[in-house]
Amino acid sequence: MEDLHPEDPHHYGDSLFPKSTLIPVTIVCILLFLVGVTGNTMTILIIQRFKDMKTTTNLYLSSMAVSDLVIFLSLPFDLYRLWKYMPWVFGELVCRLSHYINEGCTYATILHITALSMERYLAICFPLKAKVLVTKRRVKYVILALWGFALLSAAPMLVLVGVEYDNETQPDYSTRQCKHTAYAVSSGLLHTMIWVSTTYFFCPMFCLIFLYGSIGRKLWRSKNDLHGPNAISRERSHRQTVKILAVVVLAFAVCWLPFHIGRNLFTHVDDYFTAKLSQNFNVASMVLFYLSASINPVLYNLMSRKYRAAARRLFLRHHRRHPTGQQHPSVRDDTHTCDETLTGV
Repeated sequence: MEDLHPEDPHHYGDSLFPKSTLIPVTIVCILLFLVGVTGNTMTILIIQRFKDMKTTTNLYLSSMAVSDLVIFLSLPFDLYRLWKYMPWVFGELVCRLSHYINEGCTYATILHITALSMERYLAICFPLKAKVLVTKRRVKYVILALWGFALLSAAPMLVLVGVEYDNETQPDYSTRQCKHTAYAVSSGLLHTMIWVSTTYFFCPMFCLIFLYGSIGRKLWRSKNDLHGPNAISRERSHRQTVKILAVVVLAFAVCWLPFHIGRNLFTHVDDYFTAKLSQNFNVASMVLFYLSASINPVLYNLMSRKYRAAARRLFLRHHRRHPTGQQHPSVRDDTHTCDETLTGV
């Protein structure tokens, strides 16, 4: 979440927002935390425990779920800052790390979605090349590279934020805030980082529009050229996979657009009206930020029968280990094999 503006003369006690805003936002964030942690943990367990779910596409989805889980580590600190913008009581390290984690995991998610979309583009538009180029081993290396690049790109956040005081020459503990540093503003590094973040959002979005446009044209042109006994099933699986990934991308764009609008407003704060508007965008973007981290498993569950079936298998497997009644011998476990992704039909 972006820094709030303590110069706002209409603050409410220790917060800049009334209880009528704080309580609903807090309740929604806690619900998102419960849904997000449960759903992303299930996604990781489903993909890691069942051999038939360890496809290249699902490896990306599993790594994205890890990113979303890590993001929720910052939620308690964001809620604290929402209720009490100062003093910051968690220290310099937590301040820097919470911002760094948010930024790094955001970049990682963007890169994962882009790489996953490129993989689907190859699989559908160039299936023979994809079989040679896209292997589980290579995908694991790609995932490591994506994480490395994302965390490296976010590294400037470790020096751009910190614990600041209203008066640095005579620091007052009661005015401690976790925010961008004075050096970040004076040096221009804060504006540069905001441009990097904005580029990280819009460039991949343009890339995704091109990829899904190409995939859509390919599927439309090939709908009358199906051959082979499994052609119809394969085509249907491709369409379902693309549909889910497109919804994931759309959800990501909707969740993150207000964040970037708020960031750019923040860089042009020069009066009370702009500051107030920026604050409201910050609160909305915080909620959407955690919605983005929790929504993917919900989408998988709503749109994919295969994900729901795998979730039932996971639950029944746990149920058999800790029986409370009659077992279900008809349910197959890891021995069940399938080449589809969890986004298949």
